[in-house]
Amino acid sequence: MTQQVKIWDAPTRLFHWSLVALFGAMWFCAEQGGEWLQYHIYCGVALASLLVFRLIWGMVGSQTARFASFVRGPRTILRYLRGELPEGEAPGHNPLGGWMVVVMLLALAAQVLTGLFAADVDSYLYDGPLAKHIDSGLAESVTGAHKLLFNGLLGLVALHVTAIILYRVVKKQNLVGPMLTGYKRMTGEKPRLHFAHGALALAALLLSAGGLYFTLLR
Repeated sequence: MTQQVKIWDAPTRLFHWSLVALFGAMWFCAEQGGEWLQYHIYCGVALASLLVFRLIWGMVGSQTARFASFVRGPRTILRYLRGELPEGEAPGHNPLGGWMVVVMLLALAAQVLTGLFAADVDSYLYDGPLAKHIDSGLAESVTGAHKLLFNGLLGLVALHVTAIILYRVVKKQNLVGPMLTGYKRMTGEKPRLHFAHGALALAALLLSAGGLYFTLLR
């Protein structure tokens, strides 16, 4: 029997789509250059806040959002690849998708971290918030790494989108719909999932955003 099952909570879905929007905005601002770099920095700090929030939510949030629920070992991955893993054991991210999430988050964290120390090598008007704490030569080197990492991120994004398309075409699984609505069509026994209260998500977001604002922008 197929049934609609709530898989993703609102905070996780809002994080995902906010991340997509901020990534696009940062890309656009960086391409424009000049005064747009100031907005690139603002978006970068906002993105850093989201990443800290996701780290917190991955430890105390809803069951499917917790890293412990989707970061699996080799045996579980092999079971999934062989088609031996019941859907109820991995209602959220599948074992491969879970590791993709980890890689994406680490890559984004590296991108944001290098951006905080990067220098505006053209006008030196829009350096990263922490660039003043390191030598100018090192800041320029970090800027090069920042640009190089972005190309790697684009590759990961392309891989992510390709996987979504393949799951839709080959496995007939819609991965985008559940991340929009929170609900997924599943067969078999309905899994019992724990969902954290929204107030906890708000507290985590305020903690991450407030902490980074006072650390980087004041």
